[in-house]
Amino acid sequence: MEQRVSLITLGVADAGRARAFYERLGWKGMSPDDDVVFFQAGGMIVALWARHKLAEDSAVTDGGGWGGVTLAHNVASPEAVDAVLAEAEAAGATIGRRGAPTFWGGYTGIFIDPDGHPWEVAHNPGWTLAEDGSVRLR
Repeated sequence: MEQRVSLITLGVADAGRARAFYERLGWKGMSPDDDVVFFQAGGMIVALWARHKLAEDSAVTDGGGWGGVTLAHNVASPEAVDAVLAEAEAAGATIGRRGAPTFWGGYTGIFIDPDGHPWEVAHNPGWTLAEDGSVRLR
């Protein structure tokens, strides 16, 4: 297996509501059937699909709690972290943690989408952030 991720699907309570939230963040999606929504996210795809359908398709039991995954969006500066957090809050996200310096020398904050998916917004000065948004370990 190649070391890469192609698609992340987020289980949501209401795909229309979730799509509207991400579109308020400026994302542009498409849906082939009004059931699942796909967003191009750099070199990968983020999808929104009904949580119960995703659980069934993934052969897991949905306990309803946090699934042990936090998504991340890296940006070029601490100021950009604060700007993205403000944008997410204006779009309807809950701020889990305001932007702040980290013990490892970066600057991060957390927003939580309407379905409870946490997103870390991070500036990591030890990684290379390309113009297209892709991240490379140094």
